[in-house]
Amino acid sequence: MKLSMRFSKLPLIVAAGCAVAAQFAYAQYPTRPMRFVVPFGAGSSTDIIVRIMAQSMQQALGQPFVVDNRPGADGALAGDMVAKAPADGYTLLAATNSPLSAVPHLRKSLPYDPLRDFAPISMAGYYTFLLAVHPSVPVKTLRELFDHARAHPAKLNYASGNTSSIVLSAMMFSQAGVKLTHVPYRSEPPAVLDLISGQVQVMMSSYATVAGHLRDNRLRPLALALAKRSPLLPNVPTVLEAGLPKFSITPWCGVFAPAKTPKAVIERLNREIVATLKRADIRAQLEQQAFAGESSTPEWLDNWVKDQHRIWGAAIREAGIQPE
Repeated sequence: MKLSMRFSKLPLIVAAGCAVAAQFAYAQYPTRPMRFVVPFGAGSSTDIIVRIMAQSMQQALGQPFVVDNRPGADGALAGDMVAKAPADGYTLLAATNSPLSAVPHLRKSLPYDPLRDFAPISMAGYYTFLLAVHPSVPVKTLRELFDHARAHPAKLNYASGNTSSIVLSAMMFSQAGVKLTHVPYRSEPPAVLDLISGQVQVMMSSYATVAGHLRDNRLRPLALALAKRSPLLPNVPTVLEAGLPKFSITPWCGVFAPAKTPKAVIERLNREIVATLKRADIRAQLEQQAFAGESSTPEWLDNWVKDQHRIWGAAIREAGIQPE
């Protein structure tokens, strides 16, 4: 009887031993290089922002960060890669609203569950998107663009480089009652190249990707997809000022790990992201990209993702975008 009782306690002893071993192992975390997966190409707004954050985080964690650009499928390619990665804290996803809020409603099937396959770590912040046109388009305001589009239906081509651009553009043109021809791209940089060459004439883009072209007057900004004007572009009005009061969704970025990543790892990464986004030099660099850096708890981000999943779904349906 005593012997059987002894053996019956073995699973508990082994489990406790494994837990202690795991706790010790993650107390040393990290011990090797880390990978930050970006759903968009090099030079995109998210890529720039991640590289700014990675510089600070690798100093604090004592390990190099490899930025791994994986554009494609509107962010779903990167999302699938991280969802299937080992849950050990060495592969992180810079997830925007593309793979987690929009793509689930833009595609009939996904290889991952946006609400279950990722462990939230921290919010990173919010993007500034703006509508810009090639100088050959004879308009200087958003209202003039709408009037021009009504007079020449489907004659103007508009580019998109991510799902934020797709949904924001579709919402805007749907609410304004105008028709433009959509030309989708895998990421923003190649779309912007065609915009400045005039192959496409209109684009809703993140500020970081077009900032240099705005300064060189190769592109003309018409409106900001923000609740209020940006200090970087004080003379550019918002879409709301142009008379589209229902234009109200927020492009965002957060940091995630694969689901079931140990809590101790999530907490360590959260502390470093919070510390990074408090640094004055990091905040200044992000502000130059018109990105409002803002951290959060993992729990807050979890609730945010669920809310945004609902909000973007409603916006996509309202814009009349059909899942593919």
